[in-house]
Amino acid sequence: MRLAAMLNDAGRLMGDLSITRLADDRFLVVGSYYLQEWHQRWFRASLPARGVELENLSESWLGFSLSGPKSREILASMTPDDVSDRALPFLGCASLQLPFGRALTMRVSLTGELGYELYVPAAQQKALWDALLAAGRPHGMKPIGMKAQDSLRLEKGYGIWSVEFTPSYTPAMAGLDRFVAPDKGSFTGREAFLRACETPPPQRLVLLQIDSPEADVTGYEPVRHDGRRVGYVTSGAYGHHVGASLALGYVETALARTADPLTVSVLGVQRAARILREPPYDPSGSRMRS
Repeated sequence: MRLAAMLNDAGRLMGDLSITRLADDRFLVVGSYYLQEWHQRWFRASLPARGVELENLSESWLGFSLSGPKSREILASMTPDDVSDRALPFLGCASLQLPFGRALTMRVSLTGELGYELYVPAAQQKALWDALLAAGRPHGMKPIGMKAQDSLRLEKGYGIWSVEFTPSYTPAMAGLDRFVAPDKGSFTGREAFLRACETPPPQRLVLLQIDSPEADVTGYEPVRHDGRRVGYVTSGAYGHHVGASLALGYVETALARTADPLTVSVLGVQRAARILREPPYDPSGSRMRS
């Protein structure tokens, strides 16, 4: 499994995808669910005349994300297959035997913890849900919603589509340029991407810690340096692990690594903020890769 930034002809973002190689000539591409029709139009317009078949599996395969420090124990109790770090490493993929059938399982997580994504045919989604709840109950597992996930991803500085990532941004602006491989040959947006690499982008995505004990930003609040607006916030949440109000946002490139104090408007009040050089939670990523 690999993460990939998909580009348009102008070298700007068309998607942040995960691509899993299931066989020599078969790949599973996963993007944001609500973008499926948009991506389908783009894929169809880009298909070669022959040699490639495209099928949308969004309604026929469904699943859940399982993450947390006990996620391997929970998964191991559901399958006779080996789910150790050696057998199923980070960004690995396996077809695991579960009580009701097999689940396509990728080891990846948006929470910054050890985690997995499990996919099954749509008719088996309820069975997967029941199996997860039964296996997780002895470990104290609980379902979480998107607000909890926002808190977790911001502690790791992870951006998401339509918030931090849109066609308004280049990979370099969004910090996704490391997922673009210009040496692999021709692809859509390659020339524009290479041209963009010749000069620094006008803005860069940064992670901010904000001195705001009573409220968090929601998005598009201005970021200021010495009273001058130098950027804006894209999303924010309270980081419960680290006890701090966090936000992602775009600021002028010249200030992207500054240690100077900034301010962010939170409910109309200017709050002190600073750019974090690394994620405040598990900056080495060891928990996710353990």
